[in-house]
Amino acid sequence: MANKVVLRGRVLTGTTEIRDGAVVLDGPRIAFVGEVSEAQAAGHDLAGARAVPVVTPGLVDIHCHGGGGASFPDAEDAATAMAAVLEHRRAGTTTLVASLVTAAPETLLQRSGVLVELAEAGEIAGAHLEGPFVSVERCGAQDPALIQAPSADLVREVAQVLGRHFVTMTIAPEKDGNVGEGGVAEALIDAGALPSYGHTDAAAGEMRVALDEAHERLAAPGVRSARPTVTHLFNGMRPLAHREAGPIADCLSAAARGRAVVELVADGMHVHPALVRDVIEMVGAENVAFVTDAMAAAGMADGSYRLGSQDVTVLDGVARLTVGGAIAGGTARLSDVLRRTVRGGVPLVDAVRSATHTPATVLGRTDVGRLEVGARADVLLLDEELRVLDVLRGGEIVA
Repeated sequence: MANKVVLRGRVLTGTTEIRDGAVVLDGPRIAFVGEVSEAQAAGHDLAGARAVPVVTPGLVDIHCHGGGGASFPDAEDAATAMAAVLEHRRAGTTTLVASLVTAAPETLLQRSGVLVELAEAGEIAGAHLEGPFVSVERCGAQDPALIQAPSADLVREVAQVLGRHFVTMTIAPEKDGNVGEGGVAEALIDAGALPSYGHTDAAAGEMRVALDEAHERLAAPGVRSARPTVTHLFNGMRPLAHREAGPIADCLSAAARGRAVVELVADGMHVHPALVRDVIEMVGAENVAFVTDAMAAAGMADGSYRLGSQDVTVLDGVARLTVGGAIAGGTARLSDVLRRTVRGGVPLVDAVRSATHTPATVLGRTDVGRLEVGARADVLLLDEELRVLDVLRGGEIVA
């Protein structure tokens, strides 16, 4: 078969590890995954196999604002937005959700129209709206002047544009109109999207109520995922303290019970590597999705950039609002995150799961984020130091 590709090495399937494994790609799909001995018994010729230190699924990033100098919240056409997609794809992210930021309704609708074009073409997996129904007190790099009162009607307008490509929206559970009957969370679920709770000043208990409510609503058949998500846990929310618990303990509890997926921007700057390790140990990699929260500077040099309506200055790889100094997203790619988390003490099998299989479950996808027979042939080839050697998407090398 001319399109057959045979790989051999330490294989991470997305959920398990095969120390001496083989992966066979037949065109755009995976034809075999297993032990080398099993591959030989099944008749696969491994004589010409490409031997690599580590083989993983293509990475899945469900929260990304841009890269390669391009910003999804600022891209007025699909060609501009595609520059960001390609920056991350070359670095190993074969499935990507493009994230917008808080903006005026007309801007959100226009940018959603740009993203749906890419989604229909199969270049991105959908769209995430970070705001505008978030907390001014914990706005981070969201423009407080553009934050607005929750509106289920605006959710429905966005859903009309994005259709099935509307993946998630970040909302603050304490804002009146986001949760409860007729609220934004209900409108999101009705539209096929997931509420993602974050940028919140919620007190203890408010997040628990919101997550439990969403989990119950998501029990209906045909939903994208049975679990709501938490937008970049720890960042953009009231901190955990022994006399003022805030929302973080509620998020960890829900994740540990399998009732939510928590995002972690595990780039070594947003969350301390030891805390990333501890969260994985507490709630399990199956309930943690590593994300980049990357903005236009990902893969680029330090300098001046834009994120929606605000100016950003990147210095020593750290992006901050030029006015105010709040952290303004990440500059790492997901393969960078994977490497740093393993160096920080997270077992490779868990790090790969949180960068592939778990975020794929948020999307409701069974064809990506895993090395399984029949899945799309998205494969990441890494060296001993977990640096990217090659990326395949649909069986084709990403140039």
